[in-house]
Amino acid sequence: MTDNILRIAMWSGPRNISTTLMRSWESRGDTFVTDEPFYAYYLSATGRDHPGKEEVIASQQTDWRLVSDWLTDSPQNGYSVWYQKHMAQHFLPEMEKEWTSGLMNCFLIREPREVLLSYTAKRENVSLPEIGYSQQLELFEYEKEKTGQIPPVLDSRDVLENPKRMLSLFCERVGVDFSERMLSWPAGRRETDGVWAKHWYDRVEKSTGYLPYKKKTVDLPDELLPLCKEATEYYEVLKANRLKGD
Repeated sequence: MTDNILRIAMWSGPRNISTTLMRSWESRGDTFVTDEPFYAYYLSATGRDHPGKEEVIASQQTDWRLVSDWLTDSPQNGYSVWYQKHMAQHFLPEMEKEWTSGLMNCFLIREPREVLLSYTAKRENVSLPEIGYSQQLELFEYEKEKTGQIPPVLDSRDVLENPKRMLSLFCERVGVDFSERMLSWPAGRRETDGVWAKHWYDRVEKSTGYLPYKKKTVDLPDELLPLCKEATEYYEVLKANRLKGD
């Protein structure tokens, strides 16, 4: 690539503030956003029964190589930033990592207990690969070794507790100016949202900015405790390398 476009690949897991963060970047005006470009590939390859599965598969390219080629190409309309919202669980073992060299790979994390409480309200029989922590750490270590630097990591709690501070730090880290426009947006759905928005984005569609952080006080069911413990081991490594607002 010979252009000067900043391609931010934000690797998140499910039930995080990933769509809210995508809203932030789209609100800047200089940023083209892409919503979960590997979702159709993931569903086609795994056969998982997600809401609107067939509609999702019909809406996107299902060959991960063609998707990765597109993601490292140039966006249209003269944008200087391309923000790509990725789900880490969509990065399946057969996928090569070399194509990510054309991206600024970043990571959005959330405490596993809160993820599991939220995710299991929508899905049953959850497993570690479905919540993305192992894939996040694998990509994090790859990026770290490749660049010789600690990749940018945001913890959703930090962002919700101080959006302006954390977004400012993140923008500084990736090399763009922070914009106040990243803190608010009109309610509603976007053309850039995936066709799955009607199943997952109800809260985001009602939002006009970042909502204050609220700790979940419900206990995690006993059957999920081993999974939570395993996920926390990955999460703690990433958390130790996060951007800190204090």
